[in-house]
Amino acid sequence: MAVGERPGTGSPPPSRLFLLVIAVALADQAIAVSGQGLSIGVNYGQIADNLPSPSRVSRLLRSMQISKVKLYDADQNVLSAFLDTGVEFVVGIGNENVSAMMDPAAAQAWVQQHVRPYLPSARITCIAVGNEVFKGNDTALKANLVPAMQSVYQAVVALGLQGQVNVTTAHSLDIMGSSYPPSAGTFRPDVVPYMQPLLSFLSMARSPFLINCYPYFAYKADPNSVPLEYVLFQPNAGVTDPNTGLNYDNMLYAQVDSVYAAIQALGHTDIDVKISETGWPSRGDPDEPGATPEYAGIYIGNLLQRIEMKQGTPLRPSSPIDVYVFALFNENLKPGPASERNYGLFYPDGTPVYNVGLRGYLPPMDESESARKVVSLLALVAIASITLILS
Repeated sequence: MAVGERPGTGSPPPSRLFLLVIAVALADQAIAVSGQGLSIGVNYGQIADNLPSPSRVSRLLRSMQISKVKLYDADQNVLSAFLDTGVEFVVGIGNENVSAMMDPAAAQAWVQQHVRPYLPSARITCIAVGNEVFKGNDTALKANLVPAMQSVYQAVVALGLQGQVNVTTAHSLDIMGSSYPPSAGTFRPDVVPYMQPLLSFLSMARSPFLINCYPYFAYKADPNSVPLEYVLFQPNAGVTDPNTGLNYDNMLYAQVDSVYAAIQALGHTDIDVKISETGWPSRGDPDEPGATPEYAGIYIGNLLQRIEMKQGTPLRPSSPIDVYVFALFNENLKPGPASERNYGLFYPDGTPVYNVGLRGYLPPMDESESARKVVSLLALVAIASITLILS
């Protein structure tokens, strides 16, 4: 489990500082030789005013061997903190900037400023242009999405980064008009006119289709009809698709395969689906059933087991699911119901919200500051000693 922050109590004595330096060096060495990281990715959101610094977060994630991170922007402080760590990044262009990316010059400038300088030291492998664009009512934004993605892709190609950096966008599951049975999955009729050119782009660019899937939403909407075991990956009889005969023992896999079916219904079989967000809240409002640390821990813990088993969905059993858990921290400034602020694996002080076996280390907040104070103090002592000797 992660070590929480400890308030500073002043400058440590030199002997304690020496032990601290040794401990940090050994921790860094352990991180460096720890081998292949976990297959799980994590969403690193920052809508909060109490999060640890990116450099401390870098240490936390590397100590857990998490090797994939998804951002909602391209924060230079975050990317700089992960240089030469081998951690793979998805960076984002916010919805407010999507329309501007239609201008090839603006797209080129964005990639030049936010991606190119960090390569290859930071492993930026994907640019997500917008997030859940089709969930809102902004028709202009919806129409501008694919042209913006095309401009960003052209900038990536111009810089010789194609094949290294994908260009895509992330979708909410409410783009689906039908998702049951999974084999009958279709997109909403109003989304189809936008989805057809988007899928053609993804096929051409060989980029993945990103979907944000939350079985919790289905349970929250109808807890009396949705079996808890089915959404929590617990033993259950499952649901059999009458068209394919495939049995689904959890809702997440059924949701993913319904997206595959919807993509295929529009004529594409060469696009991979990746889960860009999934999670379970540990706390919610009174009208948010199931938002508890117990259920959140069961959902994430069982999901981690499936990922480490390299499981695929019933439709694509030989293709391990690719998942980014939402989210790394609870974010105290997120608007909406209480659940929105309680999806984190960790509290901002580095302690786990629930135990799913992820062992990590968040360096104390005062570590570097205390070290600087000790160095300054030792320098003052040395100057004073020299002064006494010379006097």
